[in-house]
Amino acid sequence: MLKQLPNMLTLGRLCLVPLTVWLILSAQWSWAFAMFALAGLSDGLDGFIAKHYDMKTELGAWLDPLADKALLVCLFISLAAVSLLPLWLTILVVSRDLMIVSGVVLAMLMARGMEIRPLMVSKANTAAQIVLVGFVLAAKAGGIVMPNLRDLLIGLVTALTLASLLAYLRPWLRHMSH
Repeated sequence: MLKQLPNMLTLGRLCLVPLTVWLILSAQWSWAFAMFALAGLSDGLDGFIAKHYDMKTELGAWLDPLADKALLVCLFISLAAVSLLPLWLTILVVSRDLMIVSGVVLAMLMARGMEIRPLMVSKANTAAQIVLVGFVLAAKAGGIVMPNLRDLLIGLVTALTLASLLAYLRPWLRHMSH
């Protein structure tokens, strides 16, 4: 049972997604930021426990990135729905994720399966997305208006999302054309 602790933390993080979305849509900014921060803490904690106490599982290897993506995608959509993030950016972020997943599924369906490993640009992209969402929620919760910083973060997320998409697309196209 103890070996499942990281997976239970990850499932808890997954359960925070609809609650955080509801809090955003209800304009309960302090609570939304708190749930986002709690999700971040649980992500770090489950990873630490799994690695340092040899509690890694195959389920956790699938569940952890799923929970992370679910949280970020749902928060981007929610923040766009309340006009705190541009709709075009949300479409770009979600489309990138859908394209990568679709590419992997298509490769599997064509019996050309390929392993996708997180690239450094992809990790930087995820970090920038987390910082942007955290900043927007914290700014709303604290009543802070810093449009220049928000715009800078939006530009960074845009550039990294496009760079990450291209970084995955090139090897996928090469792999699929052989």
